[in-house]
Amino acid sequence: MRFRTALLAAALTTTLATMATVATVATPASAATLTQVTNFGTNPTNLQMHLYVPDRVAAQPALLLALHYCTGSGPAVHTGFGLSTLADRYGFIVIYPSVTRSSKCWDVSSPQALRRDGGSDPIGLKSMVDHVRSRYPVDSTRIGVGGFSSGAMMTNVMLGLYPDLFHAGFSSSGVPFGCFATTNGAEWNSECSGGRIVRTGQQWGDLVRNAYPGYTGNRPRVQIWHGTTDTTLSYVNFGEQVKQWTNVLGVSQTPSYTDTPQTSATRTRYGGTGGTAPVEAISFQGYGHSIPFDAAQAIRFLGFDTTSPTTPPPSGTAAPLRNVGANRCLDVPSRSQTNGTQLTLWDCNGGTNQQWTPTTTKQLQVYGTKCLDAEGAATTPGTRVIIWTCGSGANQQWNLNTDGTVTGVQSGLCLSPNAAGTANGTTMVLANCTGGNSQKWTRN
Repeated sequence: MRFRTALLAAALTTTLATMATVATVATPASAATLTQVTNFGTNPTNLQMHLYVPDRVAAQPALLLALHYCTGSGPAVHTGFGLSTLADRYGFIVIYPSVTRSSKCWDVSSPQALRRDGGSDPIGLKSMVDHVRSRYPVDSTRIGVGGFSSGAMMTNVMLGLYPDLFHAGFSSSGVPFGCFATTNGAEWNSECSGGRIVRTGQQWGDLVRNAYPGYTGNRPRVQIWHGTTDTTLSYVNFGEQVKQWTNVLGVSQTPSYTDTPQTSATRTRYGGTGGTAPVEAISFQGYGHSIPFDAAQAIRFLGFDTTSPTTPPPSGTAAPLRNVGANRCLDVPSRSQTNGTQLTLWDCNGGTNQQWTPTTTKQLQVYGTKCLDAEGAATTPGTRVIIWTCGSGANQQWNLNTDGTVTGVQSGLCLSPNAAGTANGTTMVLANCTGGNSQKWTRN
């Protein structure tokens, strides 16, 4: 229990220091909601998943897997580290996983966890990423992972196991890939935590390469953070991580660039001098396990501080209407062409019953002859939204607004899943506009 107590104290002080650092970042007046996701795929260690999708998500958003410290949780990282505030600013999506075993530490020790597709926590984490990618148009070139303490260790594990999935990552107060390896079932490796495992860059690099034998593709860029007086996870591990990732990425261990990005911090870059250097390392003189982590610097390193192109299909072009909150498409059930069929949400599948064409007269056509229609030309919340043979009525005219809402010209109400539902089969109605993701749509 001693290591858990130490990590709990360190984790709490890390969180408090980080919250103090990010307190200067302005928080939007309104923010999206953190949502728990279940049944996200193969999950052998019963991990929990929470998802943060900003209200103004990018058309092709970046995706971050954010990993907590021992004794922590995904929701605690969401509230304490400033990542979601930056997601609101730049439109990227954040997955916040949680460990459910009693230690609340990630498995970075077992042989299963240190082999690609070998089992344990990495399988569930990859399932979360795959789940989000199947439901959102994620930019596959901007998928990152980052974490704190135990989560930093798991960051290095995920970067090593899945270099074909992640393009970059940040490790705050962690240890190298494979440093915590044990064969007796223990979660904790005192030799590693105490800084007594020292290897050459080649030896560290071989641990990463052997975890995914035969892989010859690109490897992710890595940003490393650590305090020089860390007694929970020795500062020696900072230098060992630099050795490991410079070797894996094939760059010199001699820095190409050095500066001071914030008080008490020394930043070194390897293999390049700019913000996209293969390896970036930031050490804090006089700080322990608790460091003034700057989320904005981490997000810049990942390349998430810009939004991806958001050009929608032009007017007159058929495209799905994808609900932002549910990540499901506006659907005519069973491909019906019967007048009066109420529309629903359904998994996007590219079918003709999900292809909607805006016209110059503000109609939204499907099948070429049917139009999105407010039933009975009603203008009250709860009115069913149906298909009907295209005519000239104002109840078939819709505004595609810049904020993502679709509003009836006649009623001024929003096209909305009933009761803000997200499940397949949720029926569509008119509703008072709330500004929530359940009433926002993208054409992709």
